[in-house]
Amino acid sequence: MDEMDSRLISALRHDARASLSDLAVSLGVSRTTIRARLERLRTRGDILGFSVVLREDMLSDPVRGLMMIGIEGRGTDRIIRMLNGMPEVRQIYSTNGRWDVIAEIGTDTLERFDGVLNRIRTIDGVIASETSLLLSARKVG
Repeated sequence: MDEMDSRLISALRHDARASLSDLAVSLGVSRTTIRARLERLRTRGDILGFSVVLREDMLSDPVRGLMMIGIEGRGTDRIIRMLNGMPEVRQIYSTNGRWDVIAEIGTDTLERFDGVLNRIRTIDGVIASETSLLLSARKVG
């Protein structure tokens, strides 16, 4: 993935519904270039899909938690891309110490939360994890 791919992904994260023409203008390249790069990113698995973020998604989810993830070898970038494709993963943080990344997860039920944890644990390269549920906020703001 080069700088143009990164800029394209950044633009899509801002507005995944942007037209090819709008993306081309904002990135200073042709529509054909945007179309080819999008197709290549999807074919390689760098882009796993597109999702809709609702206003209610930005509110507190009833079930929230932090999943600390240990990653084998140099697979961190690939695994972060996969986590970014999961709508239940609200934020991804790099960190130091024992864990390679921390994923903030939000769902509407414990069952769905458990399903997300299982999907993440089965990603090739994830070698360890530890999850803490967030129970209540003691300081807001």
